[in-house]
Amino acid sequence: MEIEERSADDVELEALLAAAFAELVGRYGAEGRSQVKGGARYFVVLDDARRAVGCGAVQVFGPGTEYPGDGEVKRMYVVPAARGRGYARALLAGLEDAARAAGHPRLRLTTGHLQPEAIALYESSGYTRTEAWGKYINQPGTHCYAKRMQLPDR
Repeated sequence: MEIEERSADDVELEALLAAAFAELVGRYGAEGRSQVKGGARYFVVLDDARRAVGCGAVQVFGPGTEYPGDGEVKRMYVVPAARGRGYARALLAGLEDAARAAGHPRLRLTTGHLQPEAIALYESSGYTRTEAWGKYINQPGTHCYAKRMQLPDR
């Protein structure tokens, strides 16, 4: 299993993002489609045949936001046929490595109450529930999490 960074216009990444959107809309309706901001870094997890079976992104909280400098995990997704094999955990670890390398002091993320498998992954990976931020305030069913990154000495 390998993690690779991909450009936003990568064909495999685009297919994974479309599948992720379709699943979110299926679970939550049209409001399940939140956008990833420009400048996000996208990653895919590859199976043994080097097929992209999952994706995720890290985007930065910019100046003037609630948590300037923190990173946010977006679009974590693994295709249903590859679930339960550790790809999501490996991908999350790769996103954390990218966040540390970028100097993000914390990595934040949101998920919803209809995704118990995601909640279990994040909580077992050291993420703790936090207060909602930004557009997630007053969104019932949204779970916000954060994890402090152990940054390398510079």
